Amino acid sequence: MKRISLRVNGKIHQMDVDPDTPLLYALRDNLALDNPRFGCGLGQCGACTVLLDNRAVRSCRLPVSLAAGKEIVTLEGLSASGQPHPVQQAFIEEQAFQCGYCLNGWVLTAKALLDANPHPSEAEIRRAFEGLVCRCGSHVGILNAVRRAAGSAKAGG
Repeated sequence: MKRISLRVNGKIHQMDVDPDTPLLYALRDNLALDNPRFGCGLGQCGACTVLLDNRAVRSCRLPVSLAAGKEIVTLEGLSASGQPHPVQQAFIEEQAFQCGYCLNGWVLTAKALLDANPHPSEAEIRRAFEGLVCRCGSHVGILNAVRRAAGSAKAGG
């Protein structure tokens, strides 16, 4: 066990944890966050996605020790003052999900993409989403939501 400091959704948290523990478990078990979610445990589905210094990463495969000192944002941390982030709002307006289990991967990957490239091409959007899984088949709505968010005044923030 080691004392590790994590900055999650703008707040510093101290925890005693094995440095090799996946970040996913530290977020869910130590901080009681509902998102990210456990999906495959192999970093292949995206349900466990978080933003790490504004890059979408799979938290089920990332040792908590490698996240120390970095800015971690979960789906809960995107909204400001109770208002959905523009990317979240676009997903709501497009009714882009059925069950929502995989929501972390799609929304956080979209935010990272739009922060890096506010007006991505269709090919860039599809490439950013490679490796994400939505078993409900909501892909058309998801793509529409990203296009909508890219057209919003400000996708980042």
